Amino acid sequence: MALTLRNHELVADYVFSQIKYETKPVLDNAGKDVAGLHQVWISLNNPKQLNSYTTDTVKEVILAFRRASCDRRAVALVFTGVGDRAFCTGGNTEEYTTYYAGRPLEYAQYMRLFNDMVTTILLCDKPVVCRANGMRIGGGQEIGMACDFTVSGDHARYGQAGPKHGSAPDGGSTDFLDLYVGVGRAPESLVLCEPWSAHKAMHYGVVNEIVPVHKKKDGSYIANPYVVTDRFLDEYGRVVYGDFKDGDAKEKAKALASECEIDLSLLDKATNALVTKLLYTFPDCTRKTLESFRKKKLEAWQKNSETSRSWLSLNMNTEAMAGFPAFHFGEGKEREIDFAQLRRRVAEGARFDAKLVEEVLPASARPAFKKLMEG
Repeated sequence: MALTLRNHELVADYVFSQIKYETKPVLDNAGKDVAGLHQVWISLNNPKQLNSYTTDTVKEVILAFRRASCDRRAVALVFTGVGDRAFCTGGNTEEYTTYYAGRPLEYAQYMRLFNDMVTTILLCDKPVVCRANGMRIGGGQEIGMACDFTVSGDHARYGQAGPKHGSAPDGGSTDFLDLYVGVGRAPESLVLCEPWSAHKAMHYGVVNEIVPVHKKKDGSYIANPYVVTDRFLDEYGRVVYGDFKDGDAKEKAKALASECEIDLSLLDKATNALVTKLLYTFPDCTRKTLESFRKKKLEAWQKNSETSRSWLSLNMNTEAMAGFPAFHFGEGKEREIDFAQLRRRVAEGARFDAKLVEEVLPASARPAFKKLMEG
């Protein structure tokens, strides 16, 4: 008599709409499909908004990771995004601006879900590979670092945006970015919000492997033309690795890139190769190794996540109420507030209210913000 296995999912037979949940073949060392086993791909499916996650998306990511954890035939889980521009750029700024800004209790509820999402990734029973198919910014960087491995296209950018747009990177980055890059490098991303190229992210230890994605008409691949991929000395004599090109070099890179298409075939190949390596390990030993390894992230995360949730919620009444509308309603390069004016007005004792926010917003964002406040 065949044994009927029990279903341990939180919600059995849930149908996903905000994300894609797929099973794909696992390849053996000979490149052939392994019968009876597979890998699970969870893909954020909001490419028009750079795979930013909404409240409903966060709920589905939690359920998807729980489903993959319960999947007896899954060798590994691949976390990625749809398209070739972004893995994830964090929370959905439209939702933040039009609903959560000015509503701290609502944001506290949202952050409870976000905290559960990060924790669910860190507690997954399967090895988790982040397939970085483009930008990994803000909350996207945080959920990406919660994964065990990262395989990246060399067009990806890594970093935070909080202090530039009215928040703090307290969704994981202030907790464990320094575990990757050290306490000297971490503030470059956390505070200054300076993006790192995939090359620099790999050099710093954030990424395990990078592959080219710019394919020429003859079928050959070239390294990301927008990035200086070799070490060099800057004007201060410091060693620099993987910096973005600027000025005339950037224009030349743009011309070269226009002759190419973005092709993620090598990224898929590298991702499959990593899953193949995971296939040839003992499953229980691998799970225990990852559980022990993840404790360092979990320890830092669990020390701070609750108080961070409370602070981030209250911040929706102040700086976030200015930063998110500036980014969402601003046009062109006008996506940030007038920081100097904000600092002056706060120093003068101004109340942090809608009037102050409107005063420091870029001109292009003020009409929409005023309409939002009137509504």
